[in-house]
Amino acid sequence: MSADQEERIRQWRAAITRDPAVVGADADELESHLRDQIAELEGAGLRQDEAFIIAVRRLGEIDRITAEYAREHGDRLWKQLAIPAADRGDRRGSLARMIVFAAVAAVLIQVARLAAVATADGMPGAPTASWFPRDLGLFVLPVLIAYFAFRRAMSTRRCLALAGAVAGLAIAANVLPFVAGGSTELLVAIHLPVALWFVVGAAYLGGDIGPSDRRMDFIRFSGEWGIYVALIAMGGGVLLGLTVAVLAPIAPAAIEPVMTWVLPSGAAAAVIVAAWLVEAKKSIVENLAPVLTAVFTPLFAVMLTGSAIVYAIAGVGGDFDRELLTVFDVLLLVVLGLVVYGISARDARHGPVAMDVVRLVAVVAAIALDLLVLATMVDRVGELGFTANRFVALVLNLILLVNLAGTAWLTARLLAGRAMPVRIERWQTGYLAVFAVWVAVVLVVVPPVFGFE
Repeated sequence: MSADQEERIRQWRAAITRDPAVVGADADELESHLRDQIAELEGAGLRQDEAFIIAVRRLGEIDRITAEYAREHGDRLWKQLAIPAADRGDRRGSLARMIVFAAVAAVLIQVARLAAVATADGMPGAPTASWFPRDLGLFVLPVLIAYFAFRRAMSTRRCLALAGAVAGLAIAANVLPFVAGGSTELLVAIHLPVALWFVVGAAYLGGDIGPSDRRMDFIRFSGEWGIYVALIAMGGGVLLGLTVAVLAPIAPAAIEPVMTWVLPSGAAAAVIVAAWLVEAKKSIVENLAPVLTAVFTPLFAVMLTGSAIVYAIAGVGGDFDRELLTVFDVLLLVVLGLVVYGISARDARHGPVAMDVVRLVAVVAAIALDLLVLATMVDRVGELGFTANRFVALVLNLILLVNLAGTAWLTARLLAGRAMPVRIERWQTGYLAVFAVWVAVVLVVVPPVFGFE
């Protein structure tokens, strides 16, 4: 083979051996299969670069390959909790970089908090300035963006594009004349971190946001990151609880300062630590996430079906408010997450399975529930008129309804043998653009249209 082809194979091997579930013998076997595929394709007349790309795709996505090896060689999984000796130098460097960025996030959130406290002087009943909760995402997520840009060795041009996106969001959130504590300011506070998360996705993918499978990688990362954040939060909650219990008898006055300094910094640092853990311990979560999906999808299907029946019989009722609507929206997003993870974790070579039926039941029940909620919202708008909150809630539920309907249709086709699981993946990854546009509308268009109320 030519030197260029050998270099491609070397880079590919380096990529799969970064996962601790794959040891030297596994990599040798995979490389042998890859070389056989390349030789066959080149013999059929393909160019070397084309043969390499197609051969890699035939072997499957790298993450799926390593996950398969991890399942076949389960006795190695415990080793993923330790740093392999052969990779110790690189892991130490990665750990050091993570610590530096986590420390930056922890310090930055405290600087912002102190500035917010200082600028709140003279505002009765306000411990911090109103811009602090609105800009909360700007004090942490840009550090995560920088972390991934550094790790991916992104070009200067792409780094400047990321910085421009963050700067644009910061300007949009701070130059508009919001009414302090108003509904549009609250909407911006909720949607700004979501917009920044899309920028995190661009950094995580190294700027390569076009391919559907790459966007699916980011969706997987988001779910795995959420799992680690939840685990860190639970551990941190136990630690803080024990700290309070220890300090209460001897130094009760120290409890508030400890919470004030430790809680924000710990939460900010956890954002970076969780991202590092996703990549450093990836195989563990790859084995955990499908299990969680398999456990919770049937439970959500039962819960959603029961809720839809109850609400259809009894009606949504007069107690339907913004808090309940938020619960419904979160529930619908969780259902989408379970569907996406379930599809991405299944073997694409297998036909319909029982879990696909369960997923379809969950999605159909979610659609029924969403239609009931939408009917109530339209009735409320007819009675009370549009406000910023009602408008945003109505459009978001319509967006979720379309997504769920498309998911149900493709899942039904999958069960009928007329579609492949990858169609559902592409539907979800393509729909990310719809969510991104909608978030931008909420940040830039909705506040002035509703008078910054």
